[in-house]
Amino acid sequence: MQYRTLGRTGYEISAVGFGAWAIGGDWGSVADDDAMAALDEAAERSITFYDTADVYGNGRSEQLIAQLRRERPEFRMVVATKAGRRLNPHTADAYTAETIEAFIDRSRVYLEMETLDLVQLHCPPTDVYYRPELFAALDDMVERGKIRHYGVSVERVEEALKAIEYPGVATVQLIFNMLRHRPAELFLREAAARNIGVIARVPLASGLLTGKMSAESEFGDDDHRQYNRKGEAFDVGETFSGLPFDVGLEAMEELRRLVPEGATPAQLALAWILSHEAVSTVIPGGKNSTQVADNAAAVDLVPLPKKTMKRVAEIYDTYARPHVHHRW
Repeated sequence: MQYRTLGRTGYEISAVGFGAWAIGGDWGSVADDDAMAALDEAAERSITFYDTADVYGNGRSEQLIAQLRRERPEFRMVVATKAGRRLNPHTADAYTAETIEAFIDRSRVYLEMETLDLVQLHCPPTDVYYRPELFAALDDMVERGKIRHYGVSVERVEEALKAIEYPGVATVQLIFNMLRHRPAELFLREAAARNIGVIARVPLASGLLTGKMSAESEFGDDDHRQYNRKGEAFDVGETFSGLPFDVGLEAMEELRRLVPEGATPAQLALAWILSHEAVSTVIPGGKNSTQVADNAAAVDLVPLPKKTMKRVAEIYDTYARPHVHHRW
């Protein structure tokens, strides 16, 4: 495993982290035994960064991570959770200091942590980034020992650029993958200049970039790849990175030709992200131990050759840019 510094937090974390959305919910059912096997494999592979949220299975993924911490008390790991998406309706006015602190207190219980390593506002409405009183409240929670650091998880690059104007924002999580290039134009450079930790999510474009899907692929009714294709439940950019499924499959056929011998398409996709030095960690999900082991091995491909990076850019321009670049 390779390790990188998570911005000004000072945490030394694994370049490949563990995204816990899949073991919490919205990706089809995952048995507790399978979820714990995936988490155990992550620890065995020296993955030390675990990203979760209070809405993943309504706290289920937080509780599973707490179980991992109990069973491996000697294992040094950094846990990042998120708060805000439990608001209903999910509006900017609902983001009050009192409400967010209540969510954080709940996560402290579920994660069994007196002080949370990192809390991220969970893709709040854009207006939230223009409310300094909320960020001041997070500063206060740091002072009172409820959280060590805080950051934001964003939908749009513009939100990320606004968020890092606040001195207390230590990290930004955003979608960045071979089908979503816009963060590399300006944001990554600004993040590096300000020593902001960058967490790349949806790295495999909801599984598109694993190369295992086809036009015949089917998804259950409890899988967001079925019920959120047009943004019915949350931002459509979270599902297949905002691309129409058929376009994503066409792009994958081109990207498949770039996979090095002995590697997998998923490893190529993760290595492409980590070839950008400003990225602190990438957080693929893993429903089982095999997926986790495959993801962890991606570090062996970093950095990718320049000719590969150039070809990925060409494929992006042809297939993805018209659909996503102007939106996120």
